[in-house]
Amino acid sequence: MYQLPILPYLFQDLEPFIDTHTMGLHYHKHEQNYLNKLNELLRKNRYDYRYLLEELIYHIDEFLKADQEDILYNLGGVLNHNLYWKSIHPKPQQPIDKLKEELDKKYGSLDQFMEEMKKMALQLKGSGYTFLVIQEDGELDIVNTSNQDTPLLHGKIPLLNIDMWEHAYYLNVQNNKENYFNNFKQIVDFTNANKIYNSIMK
Repeated sequence: MYQLPILPYLFQDLEPFIDTHTMGLHYHKHEQNYLNKLNELLRKNRYDYRYLLEELIYHIDEFLKADQEDILYNLGGVLNHNLYWKSIHPKPQQPIDKLKEELDKKYGSLDQFMEEMKKMALQLKGSGYTFLVIQEDGELDIVNTSNQDTPLLHGKIPLLNIDMWEHAYYLNVQNNKENYFNNFKQIVDFTNANKIYNSIMK
């Protein structure tokens, strides 16, 4: 069975930017729920867990047609959360090497990129995520997805994201999404984004 990732930090390490209670609920309740449902659907389909989670998207036709939509929804819930955990850290790393160069080239600076990402996040209607992605043409872009949709389904490679579902922030800042993003900005970590982008764009 697929399992929750082991986080490289404790829930309380993200205080005061994300409160410990929110982190615990988010990880142990919300993502666990998507993971449980995904594993249940996969067991129903007699799946042998031969693929990485990210690879399941490209093999969706191997499952019962009636289950494919639910598999993709819950898979997105797991993948999007896993990326979110990699996008925050109590000791965040900034963009380096080619990713830094490209962000500076396209947005002017890291601060300006974060402002553009905030603008996109605040435009998102309902629940979803805001991502930094590599498009099919190799260009960086900031995109929103609804619910548990993943950019992988649209030919984009996600590098970093912010979870804009209410469960990610409501206990801490209620409905003030701008405060939530400003807190996220203090702990946004480019370690994973650097690794992916700089290995692809050699």
